[in-house]
Amino acid sequence: MTGVRTWLVAATLGLALTGCADDPAANPSVETAEESPVPQPTPSEPVPGADSPAVIASIDDLASRLGVETGTVEVGAVQEVTWTDGSKGCAKKGVLYTQSLIEGLRITLRVDGTTYEYHSGGSGPPFLCERPTQ
Repeated sequence: MTGVRTWLVAATLGLALTGCADDPAANPSVETAEESPVPQPTPSEPVPGADSPAVIASIDDLASRLGVETGTVEVGAVQEVTWTDGSKGCAKKGVLYTQSLIEGLRITLRVDGTTYEYHSGGSGPPFLCERPTQ
């Protein structure tokens, strides 16, 4: 009778364990038929500050320099910066600059894959910085 009892206990345990395998929570490898949301392409977010007067002036200046429509100028980034001196991050060799902190902007524009950097600060308009030093 011991052999039959052992067989019954083993069969009962086997059935109990088999029943657990059907529970997705008990077995994470079992796939469920839940619908996953399909990622939708999101329109590119406008760059914060892209509509500021300094950015608009920079776009107008660059379009004029390159002889292109303003709509072809893409705003890459607009960063608030504190320039360390009067060069506003565009120091030229041999020129002396006011040694004071100046709040301004670093404006990154792109046209046909080429990046241009405009700097602003103080009371002057933004200007094209061809060789940024800061």
